[in-house]
Amino acid sequence: MIEARHLRVLRAVATTGSFSAAGRELGCTQPAVSQQMKALETSVGTPLLVRNGREMRLTQAGEALVRHASGILAGLTAAEEEVAAIAGLRAGRVRLVSFPSGSSTLVPTALAALRAAHPGTRVSLEEAEPPKSVELLRAGDCDIALAFRYEGAADAEEWDDLVVRPLLTDRLVGLVPERHRLAGAESVALGELADEPWIAGCPRCRGQLVQACESAGFTPRIDFATDDYPAVVGLVGAGLGVAVLPRLAVESVRPRGVRAVVLEPAVRREIVALTLPDLAQVPAVAATLDQLGRAARRA
Repeated sequence: MIEARHLRVLRAVATTGSFSAAGRELGCTQPAVSQQMKALETSVGTPLLVRNGREMRLTQAGEALVRHASGILAGLTAAEEEVAAIAGLRAGRVRLVSFPSGSSTLVPTALAALRAAHPGTRVSLEEAEPPKSVELLRAGDCDIALAFRYEGAADAEEWDDLVVRPLLTDRLVGLVPERHRLAGAESVALGELADEPWIAGCPRCRGQLVQACESAGFTPRIDFATDDYPAVVGLVGAGLGVAVLPRLAVESVRPRGVRAVVLEPAVRREIVALTLPDLAQVPAVAATLDQLGRAARRA
């Protein structure tokens, strides 16, 4: 295998015409230059220099290797500079996947702070709900996945193979039309809404709604289901039913014609940022995780 340090020595010898002069240029001794040239010739399996007394010339193989050496060494230098820029957060990219209510609340604050601190770091954003977002992370299609799971959920996803950065605990709230009989209540037991028509959210939230209602002793009559949080709020505001949404989801829209009520018993979801163990060591990924944590503390 050809080593970069040997190519540097060969190029210096070819340029200066002697081991001694090459040593002075490289800041090493003449014997060290000789040893590295012998190592290079052993590595390639053919002579690179013809020595005749105090003079030397390149063989055909030596000329070919010198011709390629400049491009190889220039490429290595460029690579070293690029890696140094990434390590120093002067460059780099992060592929982030987030669920919609996280995209509209936590992500903007985090990315604005990241850009202010490290303007050379670029972040792309794609939206996906868990478990799809976690699948993208495991498949190598993103670097960070913003995800959630409900406390006590029967189908809680396991993240033991991932680095888990806890962000916040998001409590679900009930949404009722502003003229609803429970609109002014300080808190509402889920069972008090047993006879209401329901508007359900994303598939995972829908499953959690059914599980929570069944724990309260009833099965919800779901009249409408939509992944779009503003649509959920709009349907409730139009008096077409009631809903349960995470607090972050409510904050991500402008709720008109609805009232948010505290649900008892509390239903919560854990919001986390996930990445792979090796990616957690990448400076741009680590910086993004830190900013997501700071955004969550302000939420």
